[in-house]
Amino acid sequence: MAKLSLEQLRQLRNSKKNDLRRRESAGKDIQIIVAMGTCGIAAGAKNTLDAFIKAVDGENLVDTVLIRQGGCMGLCSSEPTVEVVVPGMPVVTYGTVDAKVAGEIVKKHIIGRELLDAHILNQTPAGVR
Repeated sequence: MAKLSLEQLRQLRNSKKNDLRRRESAGKDIQIIVAMGTCGIAAGAKNTLDAFIKAVDGENLVDTVLIRQGGCMGLCSSEPTVEVVVPGMPVVTYGTVDAKVAGEIVKKHIIGRELLDAHILNQTPAGVR
């Protein structure tokens, strides 16, 4: 194994710290749940998950937004599907969520508190889950 420089070790440490912060659930009321059933994965859910991670990191929301993997939502024809939970807003299931839509969900729904009507498959009134 090649030796790492001190700077490379620091970068590795910071990267792992960010990974741990991303996985921490305490204090995170906002959730993004990406359906990762086999049909979702086949439709590109892994790319969708990665796009959410990149968008949340890019907006410095790592400490307030929890990104989770979920199971099949039973909406195969609309995969990749994503459920978004934001306090005070309806719980929304979005369909056909690619990387571009994932970025829009972070900017418009999570930051701007605005629903993306064109991609909504289902929504539950605020406070009801």
